[in-house]
Amino acid sequence: MLNISDNTVNQEVEFSRFNSFKRTVLSNANRMFTRWLLFTLFLVVVFLFLPWTQNVQSSGNVTTLQPGQRPQTIQSTIAGRIEKWYVREGELVSKGDTIVYLSEIKSEYFDPDLVGRTNSQVEAKEGAMGSYRDKIVALEQQITAMRSELEFKQRQLTNKISQMEFKLNSEQADYAQAIVQDSLAQRQYIRSQELFDKGIDSRTKLEDKQSKVQQTSAKLVSAQNKVQEARNELENAKLALSTVQYEYNQKIAKAESDKFSTLSTLYDAEGSVNKLRIEASNYSARSMFYYILAPQDCYITKAVKPGIGETVKEGEGIVTIMPADYQLAVELFIKPMDLPLIELGQEVRFIFDGWPAFIFSGWPGQSFGTYSGSVVAIDNMISSNGQYRILVGADPDGKSWPEALRVGSGAQSIALLNNVPLWYEIWRRLNGFPPDYYETGEGKDGDKDGIKMKAPAKSIK
Repeated sequence: MLNISDNTVNQEVEFSRFNSFKRTVLSNANRMFTRWLLFTLFLVVVFLFLPWTQNVQSSGNVTTLQPGQRPQTIQSTIAGRIEKWYVREGELVSKGDTIVYLSEIKSEYFDPDLVGRTNSQVEAKEGAMGSYRDKIVALEQQITAMRSELEFKQRQLTNKISQMEFKLNSEQADYAQAIVQDSLAQRQYIRSQELFDKGIDSRTKLEDKQSKVQQTSAKLVSAQNKVQEARNELENAKLALSTVQYEYNQKIAKAESDKFSTLSTLYDAEGSVNKLRIEASNYSARSMFYYILAPQDCYITKAVKPGIGETVKEGEGIVTIMPADYQLAVELFIKPMDLPLIELGQEVRFIFDGWPAFIFSGWPGQSFGTYSGSVVAIDNMISSNGQYRILVGADPDGKSWPEALRVGSGAQSIALLNNVPLWYEIWRRLNGFPPDYYETGEGKDGDKDGIKMKAPAKSIK
C-alpha cells in the first residue's frame, strides 16, 4: 500500500502473514546505518571547520649555537713522531692540559741545543758588527784628518809660492845688478885697454880690469841661473798646489769607498743577525709545539693517529675533541619555496631521534614528546643540497631539551605558521599551493586595510 490517506489500516492488517510485506519493509540495521551515516556526515562537516595550524616540516641534526663549541680536530703544527699519549678517549681534560708529545723528525732540528747555538751565532755576528762600526768610525776620523791635512798642505804650498815669488824678485834684482856691474866692468876694461895701448896704464892694471870683467861675467851668469832656478821652484810650487788637491781627493775617495764598503758589510751583518734572531725565535717557538695542548675544556673523542712511533705531517689531524661547555642548536634545511615563510624568532617544534613522541602537526597543542625552539639564524646563500640552512636555538621559556642529547643526533622539525580552517588546508594541499604568505593588517583608524605581505626574514651573518 502507498499510505496516501490519513486513515491508516496498519493496526488492522497483520503484515507478518504476507511475504510481500516482509520483503519490502526496511530492517532496523538499515535505519541504524542511515543514522550513523548522517551523524558521520555531521562530524565531518564540523571537523572541516576546526582550526588547523599550517607548518613547514624539515629534517636536520643537532649542532651547537657557537662555532667554537662544535666538534673539532686538533692538528699538528709541525711534522713529528708520536712519543707519548697523556690522555685516553672519552676523558675530560682542562684547557692547557697536555694531550700528546711529539719528537722531531727533521734533521735540521735534531741538535738539542739548537736555540743556544743559534743565539751564540747571533752574539758572534753582533761582535762583528761592533768591529765594523769601529772601523767606520776610524775611517771617518781618517777622512777628517786627510781633509785637515789637505787644507794645511794648501796653505803651506800657498806660503811657499809667496816665498818663491819673493825669492824670484830678489834674484831678478841681483841679476839686474850683475848686468850693470858686468857692463861697467866691460867699459872699464875697454878704457884701460886704450890707456894701456897709449902707455898710460900698466899691464898690471889692465890685467886687473880683465880679471874684474871675468868676475862680473861669472856673477851675471850665476845671477841668471839663480833667477831661472827661482822661476822653476815657483812653477814647481804652483804645480804642487794644483796636484795636492787631486792626491788628497783620491785618498779621501778611497777612504770613503772603504767606509761605504764597511757600511755595506755592516748592513749585511745586521741582516744576518736579524735572520738568525728570527731563526732562534722560530726554533724556540717550534720547541713549544712538541706538546699538543687542549685549547679548551673538552672531551677526547677519538685519536686519529693512535700509534706510538707514528709520524704526522704538518697540519695533519691527531685527535678530535668535543668542547665540554656548549649550547645546543638544531641545523635544518628548508626548500627555497618555504624560505619566505621563515623569520627570526619563529617558533619551531622538534622530535629528536631516540625520544618517543606523538605528533599532530596541525594541532601542536595536542602533541606529546615535542620540544620547542626559535629561529636564530638564516643563511643568505643556498647550500650544496639545493636548500637553505637555518639554525634554531632552544626556547628559554619552553621545555628543556634532554640532557642526554648529543651533537649529531637527528631531528625532525615543524615550523608553526598561521591558523586556518581544516577545509582550507585540504583545499590548499589539493591545489599544491604553499602555506599562507600574507597576513591582514589594520589601518590607522582601526579599519582593516586588506592584505599585506610579510616582511622577509632577516638572517644573522
